[in-house]
Amino acid sequence: MIVKEFRELVRDRRTVGLLVALPLILLVVFGYAANFYVDHAEAAVVGPDAAKVAGQLPDFFDVTTTDASATEQDARDMLRDDEVDVVFVTSEAGVKALVDGSNLFAAQSIVAGLNSMGDKVTTEVLYNPDLTTSWVMIPAIIGLILTFIGTIVTSIGLVRERESGTIEQLAVMPIKPSTVILGKITPYFILAAIDMVIVTVLGMLLFDVPFNGNVLTFALGAAIFLFVVLGIGVFISTISQTAGQAIQTAFFILMPQILLSGMIFPLEAMAAGVRWIGYLLPLTYFTMISQGVMLRGAPIASLWLPFVVLTVMAVVVFTAATLRFRRDLAPERKPSKRAGGAA
Repeated sequence: MIVKEFRELVRDRRTVGLLVALPLILLVVFGYAANFYVDHAEAAVVGPDAAKVAGQLPDFFDVTTTDASATEQDARDMLRDDEVDVVFVTSEAGVKALVDGSNLFAAQSIVAGLNSMGDKVTTEVLYNPDLTTSWVMIPAIIGLILTFIGTIVTSIGLVRERESGTIEQLAVMPIKPSTVILGKITPYFILAAIDMVIVTVLGMLLFDVPFNGNVLTFALGAAIFLFVVLGIGVFISTISQTAGQAIQTAFFILMPQILLSGMIFPLEAMAAGVRWIGYLLPLTYFTMISQGVMLRGAPIASLWLPFVVLTVMAVVVFTAATLRFRRDLAPERKPSKRAGGAA
């Protein structure tokens, strides 16, 4: 029985991957990504003494913009559009540092660095004045819930058809594979949208998380993100023969979303070799949208990058899922064509 079990285990490559590869991946990822300290922050300096103050800042602040003609309102707009982490505003009254509190870990490091400078700079934290963790986590958790529903729950959808034998009925139905996929994901899309509304409202009521932006911008970002994760779930189901395989694969994809999307560990604190993985994950970009809209009140124009990336991901994932599903249906459709020709 032991030998038999080992043979069956070796043939199940996905289980072997979870048992061997996943622990190694988690070890490497946690080793390089599990870091809450941000060692540098992007900064801008504006006002009449911008050049002078920029030259006096510690190396922790990476000055990317120096503008002597910009005003404090311009500085606030820079933070709203997520162009920098902190803006130093110079004036006759002194130097004021405006800190983006929606980027929690960077803000904590920035405030600590500013405190070490003594009374030279006055500090004002925007969008999350008390640096409350829940204000930053709730927008990310909304995306995590959508990812969970879209990836794990949806991944077993077409697998059920294969296990029950009803995929043969789908093969002979006069509808396109893309239509079948849309029909499959629509109930999950509606369910996930309802869950998103519930979690968002509860987060605002229970944790006093603000919603400073446009509701339609947030809804559009969530809809595109949902199409991405639902498409991933459908693609997983097309490459899985059983529900167990689908769940294993979905779990394998879900873990990096939690660890490397910036939800728990800041992307700025990750090693470059691991950070690039985070920029390939859809949850990373939805978190940018949700935090930008809810906390900073950012308009869609300043969030164009995550919107574009998620749109491209949605197209790629749905195309891959449709092509894969069409290939699965082809063997089932060929006998019916031959039968029709023989008749």
